[in-house]
Amino acid sequence: QVQLVESGGGLVQPGGSLRLSCRASGIIFRLDAMGWYRQAPGKQRDLVATISPNGLTRYASSVKGRFAISRDAAENTVYLQMNRLKPEDTAVYYCNTKGIYKKDGNNDSLDRWGQGTLVTVSQ
Repeated sequence: QVQLVESGGGLVQPGGSLRLSCRASGIIFRLDAMGWYRQAPGKQRDLVATISPNGLTRYASSVKGRFAISRDAAENTVYLQMNRLKPEDTAVYYCNTKGIYKKDGNNDSLDRWGQGTLVTVSQ
């Protein structure tokens, strides 16, 4: 099985910064797009940023210019650097990865979510 383990959430004041990380572990054949999503209380889960294997990135308009997504292929890890945080960035942040992994000796498609990490932006 493939697991995603997230870290880096917490409480930060408006204008501050946090860095989230998400590492995929297991028998992974290939990782394709990796991304971050967030879900605020009472709202749906929305895309924050994604990154392709060759480094192409996409951002939600609300975070463009403040957040930066990156990945370390050797470590199967995706990062989200969040700067100039605002109270409206408060949410549970989830990482997601797609790709191919080994299941019972065969290749199977991968679309896995992390457990979520809470980011709270408040005075």
